Amino acid sequence: MNKPTLGSFQAVEATPLIELTDLRKTFVTGGDVAVEILHGISLTIYPGEFVAIMGASGSGKSTLMNIVGCLDRATAGTYLFNGHDVSGFDGDGLARLRREAFGFIFQSYNLISTVSATENVEVPAIYAGLSPDARHERAQELLTRLGLGDRLRHRPNQLSGGQQQRVSIARALMNGGQIILADEPTGALDSRSGAEVMVLLKELSTLGHTVLLITHDKEVAQHARRIIEIKDGLVVADSGPDTKAASAEAIARLKDVEGRDGAASWADVGEAMAMALRALRANLFRTVLTLLGIVIGVGSVVAMLALGEGAKQAVVEQIGSMGTNLLLVRPSAPGQRGVGGTVATMVPADAEAMSQLPNVLAAVPELTGSVTGRFGNIDYQTSANATWPDLPIVRSWPVAQGTFFTAEDQRSYAS
Repeated sequence: MNKPTLGSFQAVEATPLIELTDLRKTFVTGGDVAVEILHGISLTIYPGEFVAIMGASGSGKSTLMNIVGCLDRATAGTYLFNGHDVSGFDGDGLARLRREAFGFIFQSYNLISTVSATENVEVPAIYAGLSPDARHERAQELLTRLGLGDRLRHRPNQLSGGQQQRVSIARALMNGGQIILADEPTGALDSRSGAEVMVLLKELSTLGHTVLLITHDKEVAQHARRIIEIKDGLVVADSGPDTKAASAEAIARLKDVEGRDGAASWADVGEAMAMALRALRANLFRTVLTLLGIVIGVGSVVAMLALGEGAKQAVVEQIGSMGTNLLLVRPSAPGQRGVGGTVATMVPADAEAMSQLPNVLAAVPELTGSVTGRFGNIDYQTSANATWPDLPIVRSWPVAQGTFFTAEDQRSYAS
């Protein structure tokens, strides 16, 4: 199907903007138990309406908002957005719809604590591909219109709860915010700040924005022109739609922020890098500790690999010194006779004969016995190995220092 654009979602008077038919949502718990939260919701919402969806905790109102805002998918039923079946959209299509048509206001604000109010408001426009200058200008304009012109550079922890909620409202309007989804927007505010937020939402409604207010407070719901009550996943009361809520003039005042399609550009990479650097700079001490931990971790891994490789090489060398291609022939003891009464022992001539065989590098006789070493008037009892000059070749024992005796030394019985 063709990718949806904001232009294709432009609403007209008396045309349903949101149509829900027998909408159901089932969650599967960890024990593979299916729990149905929405039991067949059917609603029609028109452009420009100010709707309050009211219900107690666990009634399914937040689940319904997540489905309407394309943050979740329904298990069954039909969801039409301005005549388009949302179930046919892929992940990119849903993201595009959220970006261009919806603005979200949360009870806990969900602001980025490490950046300023202006930068928080600019976030949706970054994903929409708006240029830095354009989004910076629009963010300042929205914040100024909401009474935060002197708080543009303040971070969330430098703002009151009401001011933080105003920042989140500006963020919801950044890409146009044709539909404002407000989930308990006054839940974390005092009565005065809550009243100010409700006044802002009513003003947005008069400007042509469709406002869906999620609340459990009946007094807050009274600010809306239409109240829908949900209980146990079912609509139990509905004051009825207002088909003439948005005039053609109000709809025309909605500002579109055109999105862009296609793969990420170098500008996207630059934005990601800039955001990452700001986050690192905002928590410099934590960043240094994190980098130190990474360096220590990488160094430890390299050291362990080096130790392992060194131990492996040492073992390989030891095995090689034993002679992997060495064949050891042990004769019978002297004086014993073998088959046919022949003498079952070996003499140096046998080693010379073996060295002449094909594929034999060298053959040496060895005789180990106990000897007495004498230096001056000191005797020392030790063992000695009598052999030939080719022993270093056979045993893979290179001489570390000095020279080994030669064949000439052997023939002349040199000392």
